[in-house]
Amino acid sequence: MIRPAYRLVELAMTPRTARTSLLVLALVAVFGAGLLIHALWSASARSAPAAAPSPQGTADALQSAFVGVAQRVRPAVVNIGTIQVARSRRAPFSPGQSDDPFFKDFFDQFFGSQTPGAPGEFRQPGLGSGVIIDKRGYVLTNFHVVKGADSVTVRLNDRHEFRGRIVGSDPKTDLAVVKFEPDHELALATLGNSDVLRVGEWAIAIGNPFGLDQTVTVGVISATGRSDVGIATYENFIQTDASINPGNSGGPLVNLKGEVIGINTAIVASGQGIGFAIPANMVKRVIAQLIDRGKVTRGWLGVSVQPMTAELAQSLGIGDPHGALVARVYPKSPADSAGLAPNDVVVTFDGTPVDDYHHLQRLSAEAEVGRTVALDVLRKGNKRTVNVKIAEAPEPTSPTR
Repeated sequence: MIRPAYRLVELAMTPRTARTSLLVLALVAVFGAGLLIHALWSASARSAPAAAPSPQGTADALQSAFVGVAQRVRPAVVNIGTIQVARSRRAPFSPGQSDDPFFKDFFDQFFGSQTPGAPGEFRQPGLGSGVIIDKRGYVLTNFHVVKGADSVTVRLNDRHEFRGRIVGSDPKTDLAVVKFEPDHELALATLGNSDVLRVGEWAIAIGNPFGLDQTVTVGVISATGRSDVGIATYENFIQTDASINPGNSGGPLVNLKGEVIGINTAIVASGQGIGFAIPANMVKRVIAQLIDRGKVTRGWLGVSVQPMTAELAQSLGIGDPHGALVARVYPKSPADSAGLAPNDVVVTFDGTPVDDYHHLQRLSAEAEVGRTVALDVLRKGNKRTVNVKIAEAPEPTSPTR
């Protein structure tokens, strides 16, 4: 009696099971077809060439990048005004000498304006740029902008003016730090990595040329590692064709990321589109010491060096003209104690290949005082290693390295 009941139940479930199976098969078929269509579409999309961006789109993107950089960095760029009071032998200007105000303005432009109440003293104004690098009111600028200044005024992007004081300066790199006491939150600039710059990259100069505040000019990186320019002792300049004029000194040179890659410092007066900036990585090594101690402590080998020319290399029996030729070793110097001699050619400094004598100057100056470094030198064609303990550069500095 049980079996028929079981068979009835089994027979009753067969139609439902069939319908369920058909539904599952239909869903699997639809899902498989979807995967096939997606795979075919993806393969077609990968094989189709990407549409080239339109010239208008590229121009708009570049323009937006320039505008964005200007909006971010300009608030951190300041106008630096200086006054230098000097005594002059010329007689004080008297209005009775001429009633023409143009004559007095012309006279004061070239000889300075007379300081009221101080006969024979004249106020010589100066103008430059700077960039805020610290929320406490530290401003980075050029040494030549504030050199000899008796008073310094810092004018911000919002026209607020503050009295500034020179915290420290470094004539050898033409850098200085000025501090003012801010009364509100400041916009700051960020120092980038100048060692990764490539020739041809965009460069943006911001400053106050001829007193025209917040001027932005655009160019490219024309060259890096420029030396023998004759501006500072330690030269490793970035060259740019972004327009730089009197008053731009101390202002930032910026990349498209809005990072400061250099501090504008000089131009070639007889040329056009030839400006120079101190690289940001050199700036980083200097400003920390200027803020902390007001001066820069540098390493010293105690040698005088000269360029290695092809002719000198040949006469010394050296095939490669790279390196720095030792012209003189100063008595009782680290180099003298280590056994360096004239006509030695320094080819590596603590493992770093020496490109030329400027490179050796920078490497030795940046070395930590008290540290012992290994110098690979060529002497009469034979290579040897000399260990030198770096000393502090003496003051006042001499042309030694």
